[in-house]
Amino acid sequence: MITVDGVSKTFPNGTLALEGISAGIAAGEFVALLGPSGCGKSTLLRLLAGLEEPSAGAVRFADGRPKPGEIGFVFQDATLMPWATAAQNVALPLRLQRRPDPEAVAAALAQVGLAEFAKAKPAALSGGMRMRVSIARALVSKPKLLLMDEPFAALDEFTRQKLQEDLRALWRRSGLTVVFVTHSTYEAAYLASRVLLMSPRPGRIAADFANTVPGEADRRDGAGYAEFVTKMSRQLRAEMVPSL
Repeated sequence: MITVDGVSKTFPNGTLALEGISAGIAAGEFVALLGPSGCGKSTLLRLLAGLEEPSAGAVRFADGRPKPGEIGFVFQDATLMPWATAAQNVALPLRLQRRPDPEAVAAALAQVGLAEFAKAKPAALSGGMRMRVSIARALVSKPKLLLMDEPFAALDEFTRQKLQEDLRALWRRSGLTVVFVTHSTYEAAYLASRVLLMSPRPGRIAADFANTVPGEADRRDGAGYAEFVTKMSRQLRAEMVPSL
């Protein structure tokens, strides 16, 4: 679905964020971009979204550049309009495309378990519920590609695990292609079908792991999960610059 070919990104201040990134992402994959803070994970995600342009190399889509609505983006913060209801927040992408669709809004809220909260404003929702609204907003236009930038990082552990479970179930039902930024080996091991591990800045692909952890609801409980976390953690430590 996506080919990243020799991509580098240098910012105007001279910071080299990414260097020589090459990877392919197949339709229907759930790919985690895993690495330490500052390694360029979010920059790579923004390049996939078309929010930034590479300084070198290219990002190519098999069917050509996606049309409006074909890419959904979930930021680390829910970024909801505080004066608008959950339904109005979810409807925003459709309003911008001038194709209102109340049924699609209701379906997106139902997908994330918030059908009964359509009229609630963000102040009346918990942090986890606000993030669900943000995910529904990304899903409402029925995208082919869902990009997620550490969406659960600020949540408590219980809420985070529940949203991880719901997101994985949604991915398995929908067949969406998902690219998910995280710095947590535990999150990557639970969610992704494949993990691209990135080195410290300038970000490069240091390892490409297929996730073979079995199970669904109980996948955190087995030896395979712990072994995969350990394997990725060792690779991460090997990539880190020694402390001075």
